[in-house]
Amino acid sequence: AEDVDGEALTALVLNRLKLGLQVCAVKAPGFGDNRKNTLKDMATATGGVVFGDEAETFKIENVQLHDLGRAQEVLITKDDTLVMKGKGIHKDIQKRIEEIKDEIALSTSEYEKEKMQERLSKLSNGVAVIKVGGSSEVEVNEKKDRYTDALNATRAAVEEGIVPGGGTA
Repeated sequence: AEDVDGEALTALVLNRLKLGLQVCAVKAPGFGDNRKNTLKDMATATGGVVFGDEAETFKIENVQLHDLGRAQEVLITKDDTLVMKGKGIHKDIQKRIEEIKDEIALSTSEYEKEKMQERLSKLSNGVAVIKVGGSSEVEVNEKKDRYTDALNATRAAVEEGIVPGGGTA
C-alpha cells in the first residue's frame, strides 16, 4: 500500500476486532512500472491476483477469498517484508520466469536488466535468508558486516572470475 488511511484503515481495524483476522499493511516495493511488475511477481508466487490502484483488471470491490494469495511464512520488519514458500501454481511461476527472461533479453537499459534479474532471482528461489545472532548489538552488527563483505566478495568472484592463488604473493 502507498498509504493506509481512511476507509482502508477502518476496514483493517474492523476485520481485526470483529473477525480476528490477522492483517498487516505494508508499502509495495519499488515505484512505477517496477512496482507493478513486482506486485505481479508476488501475486504469481502466492497464487493471488493484483487488485486496487496497481491492477489493470481486478477492482477491490470484486475481490473474492480465492483471489488472495497464500504463503507458508511471511516475515515483516520495519524495513522489509519476506514472503516465503508461496503457494502459487508451479506452471504459472515458470511462465512468469520465462516472461522475465524474455524481457531481460529485449531490454537495453542496464538498470532495468538489473531490476529484472533481481525479480527473476526472487521468483526462482535464488534468495537466501541468513539469520545473524550474538550476545550484544555490537556483536550482531559486526557479524552482519562480515556476512555482507563475504557476500560482496562472492558476487564479485562470480561476476569477474578468480585467479587461482591470487592474493598470496
